[in-house]
Amino acid sequence: MSISTLSFTANGITYQPPAAPIVVICLDGSADEYLDASLAFDRMPHLKKMIQQGYRGMVRGALPSFTNVNNSSIVTGVAPAVHGICGNFFYDAALDQEVMMNAASYLRAETLLAAAANAGRKVAVVTAKEKLRDILSHNMQGIAFSAEKAATATIATHGIDDVEQLTGQPAPAIYSADASLFVLRAGNALLRAGRADFLYLSLTDFMQHTYAPEAPESLDFYAAIDHELGQLLAAGAIVGATADHGMNAKQLPDGSPNVMYVETLLDEQFGKGSRVICPITDPYVKHHGALGSYVVVHLKDASRAAEIGRWLLAQPGITEVYDRDTAVRLLEQPADRTGDLVVLSARNVVLGRTPAHHDLSALDSGLRSHGGRYEEMVPLLISHPLNAIYMRKAAGDARNFDVFDFTINGTGQ
Repeated sequence: MSISTLSFTANGITYQPPAAPIVVICLDGSADEYLDASLAFDRMPHLKKMIQQGYRGMVRGALPSFTNVNNSSIVTGVAPAVHGICGNFFYDAALDQEVMMNAASYLRAETLLAAAANAGRKVAVVTAKEKLRDILSHNMQGIAFSAEKAATATIATHGIDDVEQLTGQPAPAIYSADASLFVLRAGNALLRAGRADFLYLSLTDFMQHTYAPEAPESLDFYAAIDHELGQLLAAGAIVGATADHGMNAKQLPDGSPNVMYVETLLDEQFGKGSRVICPITDPYVKHHGALGSYVVVHLKDASRAAEIGRWLLAQPGITEVYDRDTAVRLLEQPADRTGDLVVLSARNVVLGRTPAHHDLSALDSGLRSHGGRYEEMVPLLISHPLNAIYMRKAAGDARNFDVFDFTINGTGQ
């Protein structure tokens, strides 16, 4: 099939694609330890070969280290301060409402996927979670569907209506390894059928929330990912992969969740009236119970931000506290969508609102989660050798949302 090589530009970055399929994968929740464990047990031979021939390194993701934030950065190539998506959930001060941030109407930047489609590429977005589809496919002409809702995809809305027939399997349960594997299998099927030559495949982190890197279930899961990766490479695709965030156990020695309820702490110390927002909040409560390592605080009295911030920073388990201006500058947050304070926690600690706001009984197993500084560094994998310019970029402060730039521009001469 003929593949367009027209260049295109999105958010100030120009992409010059080769006449080859481009596939970028977001390995949701894939801390580098998962790759290390699977490679050590010889469960990922295709990845091993890909690393030998191409590139493997570590890059910095966007904060908070959550799914919507980083997927939005990956498909725009810019930080949250630019594209506006700063969590799965936020407090809309103008509406005085706490709302999900899973609609394209919240996106403030164009996507490189839409730009690629306008330049003649056959673009497909396949995501495990339905919550991402609308944002990722914003203004895009092409195919966009989720594994979660694959059975109800239509030409009018998703650009495709035969997903289950194409993949040869029914839509999977979202709380399963198959939710991610279905995404990869669908990508391979679209590529083989000639229905896409520029793909973004975004997985889900159910397995990483549930199992440690060395667990047999994790090793089997990554072996299955490797099989699909091998199919993509055999089809001649240039493949780039990264993660939206890492993953860490957030537990006490007895295995119980290690939670600090920030709104409760503030109520007890300073009186009621503060509002704590947990940006990790989404419909998938079995993943994390709406508990992550990053929260936003809207104070009853913003003039006390410095005082309250100092007090929070002195609490064991809290590692960083920033006022709004500093969060905008240092954490690259959109000023109108963050709070008076931003709070991050230690590697093994999650931050919640109050006990009443979190149903821990919904968790399938011990709590593993993300969101903070300790899940910020993630893998970057490229199937082909990087040119000299991009090797230098890789040695600097490369970001996970540079993955399309590296995959397209970094592998050319």
